[in-house]
Amino acid sequence: MKWENRRSSSNIEDRRGSGGRLGGLGGIRLSGGAMVLLAVAYLLFGGKLSSLPYILSGVQSQSQSTNIISDEDFSDSEDIKKFTGVVLADTEDVWNEKFKEIGKTYEEPSLVIYSGGIKSGCGVSSSAVGPFYCSADEKIYIDLSFYNTMKRDLGSKGDFAFAYVIAHEIGHHVQNQLGILNDAHRQMASSSKKVANEISVRLELQADYFAGVFARYVQDKGYLEKGDIEEAMEAARSVGDDTLQMKNTGTINPDSFTHGTSEDRMKWFNKGFEYGTIEDGNTF
Repeated sequence: MKWENRRSSSNIEDRRGSGGRLGGLGGIRLSGGAMVLLAVAYLLFGGKLSSLPYILSGVQSQSQSTNIISDEDFSDSEDIKKFTGVVLADTEDVWNEKFKEIGKTYEEPSLVIYSGGIKSGCGVSSSAVGPFYCSADEKIYIDLSFYNTMKRDLGSKGDFAFAYVIAHEIGHHVQNQLGILNDAHRQMASSSKKVANEISVRLELQADYFAGVFARYVQDKGYLEKGDIEEAMEAARSVGDDTLQMKNTGTINPDSFTHGTSEDRMKWFNKGFEYGTIEDGNTF
């Protein structure tokens, strides 16, 4: 992705080095070098609806993809921060435009960069939970070391794989702005665990669709480079529930899915890229 010497968002909060107790809010620990899913059980076992975070997490991937994917690297964490700021600026541009098209005003979220642990409106979390959106304070939280985790543990390489992660979390903010998130939370609170999981899957797939809308926008602006879409598709594939469960447990339990299969995650990202609209992203 072409990102150097481009506008960076002013909605970045750099809290690296500010500390924060690890744990709390279902903090997830790495086990054997792998990450595990933070399930929707947080909501089902007493978590406040307004405090439910959405995360992107996974386990070690053994991708056999035949796509040619570039492995552009950053020189240091400051480069990753600059890249993150440019991606956030692009999400602001696309969603300001898309909301205007439907007669609404997009309220831009803040993106918080932290290291190790962080206290958000959703509680105290460890970086092991991965990037997440907190609907209580309407902020996205990212430990920049997740870029290296993606390469090492998820097998997802390239800068646009990381852009997909950011765009996915922004997708949850878009859902919040449209009222979709609160409606889904209410339904989940009064549903069985199986039904709540199904609703969660639909939310996650819609966030993937919105990430595809972002990708279409930056392509139309001429910012994409060869291999970028393949990088995002591989990232979506690597965090499918079936892929994660097979690698983590050796079995697949569809009733426990909370994010969707690899095939569905790629399909909805691709659909967002194809259509580039809000209206065509109804996963419900």
